[in-house]
Amino acid sequence: MRIGLQIPSFTWPEGTAGIGPKLDEIGRTADEAGFASLWVMDHFFQIQGVGDVDEPMLEGYNALSYLAAVTESTKLGTLVTGVHYRYPGLLVKTVTTLDVMSGGRAYLGIGAGWNERESRGLGVPFPSTRERFERLEETLQIARQMWSGGVGPYEGEHYQLAEALNSPQAISEPHPPIMIGGMGEKKTLRLVAKYADACNLFVYGGADMIRQKLDVLQGHCEDVGRDFEEIERTGLGTVNLVEGGMTAEDVIGFCREMSEAGIQHLIFNMPNVGEIKPLVTFGEEIVPAVAEL
Repeated sequence: MRIGLQIPSFTWPEGTAGIGPKLDEIGRTADEAGFASLWVMDHFFQIQGVGDVDEPMLEGYNALSYLAAVTESTKLGTLVTGVHYRYPGLLVKTVTTLDVMSGGRAYLGIGAGWNERESRGLGVPFPSTRERFERLEETLQIARQMWSGGVGPYEGEHYQLAEALNSPQAISEPHPPIMIGGMGEKKTLRLVAKYADACNLFVYGGADMIRQKLDVLQGHCEDVGRDFEEIERTGLGTVNLVEGGMTAEDVIGFCREMSEAGIQHLIFNMPNVGEIKPLVTFGEEIVPAVAEL
């Protein structure tokens, strides 16, 4: 099993001036500790459940570019980009640039989006759920076309590209992995089966829910003629390594449970990540222990 780190909050005691140095420290420590991936949210306002709406929130791709410069081996991506935030051609160029500048370490993490408040707040159109899923499928088609090297037009209902040129091409072969985030069984997991290289599931519901979602995904793969084993199965959860909280052994046991349920790449966020010590514990105890799962 591979272990990733999500950084969903930049509210640290050092304040705004300390965000850059602290992100540098977190990125370098995670890279040295053996984390397989680093992720930030693609949000513009802080989300409920993580913090107050007006807490600091960095733009995702600028933050990833910064992390690319201070790390050497970890993969980099958003968990996940809302499809309505960026025109697809420009999104593919953005992820390609990240891939090139990081030496082939980018993911395209993407989903249908949901946060209406930040969209309305910053003047971003917020289509209906149905339309966002339609736009998501067209964006996935555009990404695959642009990363194929073809420079022809794309004609969709929502997007029209006259010349889908993407130069330079990505370093990742055959392209940066496309990860679709979400648990929806009828639409999201079917799009994973048709277009994605990875899925991302919330692991808060436990192993039985993960097995159920992966069974649904496998059924969609059979329907579209896709090899289920081609898809990287990732999960997102929270770990709080503090005195009186979870221990390294607890985390290892949870990783084992998720591995048995079918998760291959488990991504954690940590409320106290800014203290750095949890990352060191992962590197010394947890990452090596779960590597063979």
